Amino acid sequence: MNKINSNISVQCEEISKSYGKVEALKSISFEVEKGEIFGIIGPDGAGKTTLFRILTTLILANKGNATVVGYDVVKDYAEIRKHVGYMPGRFSLYQDLSVEENLQFFATVFNTTIEENYMLIKDIYQQIEPFKNRRAGKLSGGMKQKLALSCALIHKPQVLFLDEPTTGVDPVSRKEFWGMLKNLKKEGITIVVSTPYMDEAGLCDRIALIQNGSFLTIDSPAGIIRQYPNTLLSAESDKMHQLLTDLRSFELTKNCFAFGDKHHISISKTDLNNNESVENVKTEIIDFLTKKGHSSLVISQIEPGIEDCFMQLSQNN
Repeated sequence: MNKINSNISVQCEEISKSYGKVEALKSISFEVEKGEIFGIIGPDGAGKTTLFRILTTLILANKGNATVVGYDVVKDYAEIRKHVGYMPGRFSLYQDLSVEENLQFFATVFNTTIEENYMLIKDIYQQIEPFKNRRAGKLSGGMKQKLALSCALIHKPQVLFLDEPTTGVDPVSRKEFWGMLKNLKKEGITIVVSTPYMDEAGLCDRIALIQNGSFLTIDSPAGIIRQYPNTLLSAESDKMHQLLTDLRSFELTKNCFAFGDKHHISISKTDLNNNESVENVKTEIIDFLTKKGHSSLVISQIEPGIEDCFMQLSQNN
C-alpha cells in the first residue's frame, strides 16, 4: 500500500481472515480520519476482535492491506506498535502487580515515564491513584477499565484501539468512560472502539455496523438512521409473547422484533400510499390483533434507532 493521506489514521483494503473453514472477516474496507471516534458496532462473534488484532499487528490477515498512521501492518509492525495503544476486551494487565507497578511497567516498555505523559492520563488516573498500591486483580470492573486505559495511553499514542471496553461494566462507569474518550479526542487522539451496545453508537462520530465478518454500512449515526427505508411502529398488548408471532403474520409486516417491553414493526413505505396511510395501517393492525384475542393494544409510530437499522440491514444480507 502506498503512502496515504495524512488526514487518515487507519486504512483497510479488502481485509479477510479465516480460521480453518470459518471466515472471521470478509473483504473489510474502511478509513478512519485523524482525530475521530470511529465505532465498530456488532454482536459477539461478528469479527470485531479479529479486526483489532490485525490492525494492532498481533495477527496477520489472509488477504488485503492495511495501514495505521501511514505504516503497513505487516512490513512496519514494529513502528506501528510505537504509535498505537490497545485495550483488549479481556483485562490483560498483571493481576499480581499493583496499579502503580502496572503503569510503570508499560511506561518502561515504551521508553517513557509516568511523569512525562502524566497530563494525558491525569483525569483518568487520578480516579484510581488513591488505590495505586492495590493489586490490579483486586480492582472493581470500572477501576480495572481505567487502569487499562491509562496503560494504553502512557506512551501518548496517535491511535487508540479499544475492544469492547465497556462490556461487563456498570452503567455509571460506562458513562464516565465515554466522557473520558470525548476528552481524549480533544487531545487529537484517533479512537477506534468496538462495542456490542447499540446505544453507544450515537456517541461516535461515525460507525460501521458489522455482522458475520462483513460491514453492513458505514456512516454517521444520524446518517444511518436517515437511510432507514421503512415506517416504524411500536406495539403493546396484554399478550406480548403471542403478539410477536401474530404481528409477524400481518400481511404488511416487513419484519418485527422485540425491543424491551415493546415490539417494533417495520412497514414498507411503498405499501403506504394515499389509500393506505399510517393511521389506516394502525387501525388495520388493531382490528387484526383484536380478532386474535389481544386487548389493551397500543400502536404508535416511532423514529428508528441504530438497533432498528442494524436489524433491518442484517435481514437484507
